[in-house]
Amino acid sequence: MSAITLYGLMGAALVGIGLYGVVVQATPLRRLLGFNLLGGGVFVLFGVIARRGAAAGMGGDPVPQAIVITGIVVAFAATALALQMLLRLAALREKPDQ
Repeated sequence: MSAITLYGLMGAALVGIGLYGVVVQATPLRRLLGFNLLGGGVFVLFGVIARRGAAAGMGGDPVPQAIVITGIVVAFAATALALQMLLRLAALREKPDQ
């Protein structure tokens, strides 16, 4: 089994676990973690696709690498925003009077 195949299987497993977490889990924090796993799996799969193209003799395409780096930054920002919204929602549930 080559390293590219192993990375592809790992990315598919991350996507599967993340999708399971998003669909099955009831708590918002666990859904957020599942969504992050799903995104991480997609990033790994993009990297595998870029690597396979370079291994097949074609020139290394920098576009998938740029998409992955941009996606990581956007995912981090979206996670921080979602976590802050979850904390605010928890604070509002504690104090229903305000």
